[in-house]
Amino acid sequence: MPQNPVPNRSGDIAPSRYPGERLGLPEVGPRSVARFGRRLGAIVIDWAIASFLSFAFFHYDGWANIGIFALMQIVFIPTIGGSIGHRIFGLRLVPVRGGWVGVWRPIVRTALLCIVIPALVWDSDQRGFHDKIAGTVLLRG
Repeated sequence: MPQNPVPNRSGDIAPSRYPGERLGLPEVGPRSVARFGRRLGAIVIDWAIASFLSFAFFHYDGWANIGIFALMQIVFIPTIGGSIGHRIFGLRLVPVRGGWVGVWRPIVRTALLCIVIPALVWDSDQRGFHDKIAGTVLLRG
């Protein structure tokens, strides 16, 4: 009797061929998972806007900068489908299960994004921990 060299455990998941495959998303083009370059560009734009406003109104106070950044995320994600940076780079944030993103998802996602570390921990679908907890995915187009 041949032995199975790899035990079949409930935690075993086959690696995906591309980000978003396990979510049923296309590999490239509209509705594919946003890649690192676009994500980085979007957050740089959002941070630059928050920094400018913080400089203009709060003498570049660090807490004001984070607060403005967070407020922009929380307001724009449910209203225009993503932050200003997301929209400039052709991205939108959607719930994994479809529908409207709602109010609580942007709040949870932004709180985790502001403490940075969850955003640096990604899965094979290139979803940060902040997106996994909020049940969201950042898509192209």
